[in-house]
Formats: sequence, structure tokens, C-alpha cells
Amino acid sequence: MKFEPSQVQYIKLGKGGAWAREAIETGTLPFGYPQVGHDLCVAGAWDQVRDQLIAAGWSKRGASSALREISRFYKDDPETLWITFADGHLWWAFADGDVTYHGQPEPNTDAPTRCRQIAGDWRNTALDGTPLTLRTLSSALTRTAGYRGTICDVEAQAYLLRRIRGQDDPRIAEARALQEQLIATTTALVLDLDWRDWEILIDLIMTRAGWRRVSAIGDGETDIDLLLEHPTTGDNAWVQIKTGTSQAELGDYIARYKADGSCDRFFYVCHGPDSLTLPYEDTAMHLWRAGDVAAQAIEAGLIDWIMERHA
Repeated sequence: MKFEPSQVQYIKLGKGGAWAREAIETGTLPFGYPQVGHDLCVAGAWDQVRDQLIAAGWSKRGASSALREISRFYKDDPETLWITFADGHLWWAFADGDVTYHGQPEPNTDAPTRCRQIAGDWRNTALDGTPLTLRTLSSALTRTAGYRGTICDVEAQAYLLRRIRGQDDPRIAEARALQEQLIATTTALVLDLDWRDWEILIDLIMTRAGWRRVSAIGDGETDIDLLLEHPTTGDNAWVQIKTGTSQAELGDYIARYKADGSCDRFFYVCHGPDSLTLPYEDTAMHLWRAGDVAAQAIEAGLIDWIMERHA
């Protein structure tokens, strides 16, 4: 889908975003500045609008800044993309039609004095439906919300348009390919570890994730169960470490874990096979095959440790 706005503008929907929710629900683009007359703005009598701002107590510099915002709101063309931030998302829309004047707000109230209608609805997703949550957006874009005025240009415009279009930075594809290669190589190294180092690696991963070993139980050295606790959450975990295993053996250990009932979480860590699956969904049970262990080791910064075991 073609998505080529003529320009991009950030707008703060009321002080602290106070007008945002209603604006999104009603499909409007609200605006304030009760000090200036609507007719003068429509006529483009900007010198007189400036005089009104100064008469209302604005400094010459402040009046110039406010005048830029007001003129942008009134002179906007249908191809201008408007964005704002509310409820943990970035929202975007295009305005449609002329400015509607609501009149002066009631004394001691904070309400917009004018608005424009939105073409369609405000959207908080990319064109492909991906949510545009603030936590997934670059601070180069989200810092725009800190602008002290009402309307401003968006510096990270290229990044914003790419995210709305659902396009990756070309470097992302390259980075993902390298990441996949790193995981594949690390998986091969992990599978080649001596069984003692395999068990130590699992212990190190758990330790770096915040778990603390309580005890090791089990009779056979190749069948080590780790009993762990997490000092922050108070959760207990039973970690069963295997090299070769089967679906039947996994089912047997899940039955033991359920029968025991003393642990909050169960980790079954093994080489594979890839066909191995948990028999049913349970957020307290985790199955890690070699590839999962490799990914966890990378996340924990244990690549050097693994490589040292093969040097």
C-alpha cells in the first residue's frame, strides 16, 4: 500500500494528553489557544493573530512559536500525517476537512476550542496490523512526546514511516541472519560438550537468570535434578537435565513433578530430539532443547565459556 505523507506533525492532545482518549474515540484532532479568534485564523490574518497572543501576555518569541503551531493546524493539507502518543501506543491519522470552532471553554475548565475531523479512525497499528507500542519504538521517536509545545516536526520521520509501513531497516535482516547463524553455531558447540560441561552450562544459565541452587538430587551423575529458588519471586524450580531422552521419559518426569507438587516450575533440558514436545500447555513447564540452550547461553553471555571448552 502506498504511504507517502507530504509531511509529519506531532500533536499533543491537551495538557498531559488529557484530550487524547476522547479524541481517539470521536475521531477528532483537538486544538486549544482560546486567546486567538477563529475567523482571523481562517482568513490567514496572522499579524493580527500575533497581536492577540501578545495582548494575552505572550512574549514576542513565545507568540512567534505559538503562531507557527496555529498556522500549521489551520493550513494543514489532507496529506499531512498527524501522530500522538497515548495509552502506551503511538497513534496516527490524517485530518479531513476544515477547522470547527467550539467557542471559548467554560471558566476553570480545560477543553479544546477547535478541532478537525479525522479521515477514518486514529490507528495504533502498522499497515500490517502490528501494534505500535511505545516499548517497541526507538527513543529517537518517542522522545518527541517530551516537546513542551503542542505541534512540532518529527525528526525521526524516516524511521516512523518505515514502522507504519511494516518495513524493517535493511540492517535488521542482516542482523537477524547473523543472529540465526550464531545460534546455529552455538547449538553445534553445545551438542558437542562433555556431559559434565553440559550440566555446568545449565547451572550457569540458571544462575545468571537469577536462580539460586538449593540442592542437587538424584543418584546418577547423568541424571542430575537441580532444585532452585528465585530470591526475588520466591519461586522454586525443578530442573531435569538430560542428553538423550524420549517423549515417554519426558512424560514420566512431568508425572513425577506433578506428583511431587513442591515446585512452582519445571525445566526439562535436553539435547533433543526436535520432535519432543510438552504433552499439554502449562506456563509453569519449560522444555529446552539444544537450540533453546544455545539461545539462553548467548543471552546470558556464556559464549566465551562455551568456546573455551572447545579450545
